[in-house]
Amino acid sequence: MTTDVLLTVGTRKGLFIGRRHGGRWELDGPHFNAQAVYSIGIDTRHSVPRLLVGGDSAHWGPSVFHSDDLGASWTEPSAPAVKFPKDTGASLERVWQLHPAGPAAPDVVYAGSEPAALFRSEDRGETFELVRPLWEHPTRSRWVPGGGGEAVHTVVTDPRDPDAVMVAVSTAGVFRSRDGGASWGPSNKGVSAVFLPDPDPEFGQCVHKIAQDAVDLDRLYLQNHWGVFRSDDGGAHWKDIGSGLPSDFGFAVAAHPHRGDMAYVFPIQADSDRVPAGRRCRIYRTSDAGETWEALSTGLPEGDHFGTVLRDALCTDDADPAGVYFGNRNGEVYASADDGDSWQQLASHLPDVLCVRAAVLG
Repeated sequence: MTTDVLLTVGTRKGLFIGRRHGGRWELDGPHFNAQAVYSIGIDTRHSVPRLLVGGDSAHWGPSVFHSDDLGASWTEPSAPAVKFPKDTGASLERVWQLHPAGPAAPDVVYAGSEPAALFRSEDRGETFELVRPLWEHPTRSRWVPGGGGEAVHTVVTDPRDPDAVMVAVSTAGVFRSRDGGASWGPSNKGVSAVFLPDPDPEFGQCVHKIAQDAVDLDRLYLQNHWGVFRSDDGGAHWKDIGSGLPSDFGFAVAAHPHRGDMAYVFPIQADSDRVPAGRRCRIYRTSDAGETWEALSTGLPEGDHFGTVLRDALCTDDADPAGVYFGNRNGEVYASADDGDSWQQLASHLPDVLCVRAAVLG
């Protein structure tokens, strides 16, 4: 509990920043008042951490900001950091993901956007370029927007190989590149699409989130629109691991930062009833790569609960034991400092929580 931790909470109406000093939490904000914050990246690959924020102003539109002093001040580029080239005929609606790449590419940051596109930065997120081979993929004309729009909302990079990149697209599914984004292929074998006439298509799945195992980097966990899955071969094939959960519908999944085979999900009742499964605020944890699941509830609300956790509103930090955090659409934020065994409420009555990111400082 004495580890110094930074917690960032993106909401429908601004960014809130929490710090834990000596076991006590302080939360301030909002930064970017009245802007929706859909994406946050915490880049700890350099001696000075950099915060990246995808803000969305109802008046000025979307932008990417960065801070090198933990949010005391912010910089917005003079020209848009993420912008579609004129020849695409597209305009940026939202930045859904800001993902610092692995240590082998210390200045590379990826941005996932709506419309569904991937952008790459080589200057720590100050400027980005469109990854054209994904934008021009031959299947794109058959991608269909999900309920939240058509977006690249998840980026996973492989610490062993800077050329290995995976994205999840609503609702096109998982796409992988092994050559730094020069070519892409769908990677959805075993992931169901129960809402389509063909429930096992090459692409078209509504993947909600992907997380990479801490020890076996070829092991991935996937929360789908109905279905929780695991891959043991870097995403080439997927296996259903939803048995034992009260519902296999949900949005979020996160992996433990140090322990292999450990991951977390927040089950939702159904796509037609988007409240916590059984109307109970519970995180579910697996310690055996999805063979079994246990409900984590100590310190969480006991009665009927209606706070939905969105795809990027569940995360872990780098501590050991790990900090685990989630926020919901009720404007509540919860934290655990012991791998999820017990919880405390850090905030209530915030605007809708859209994304949560945390990192150990120092």
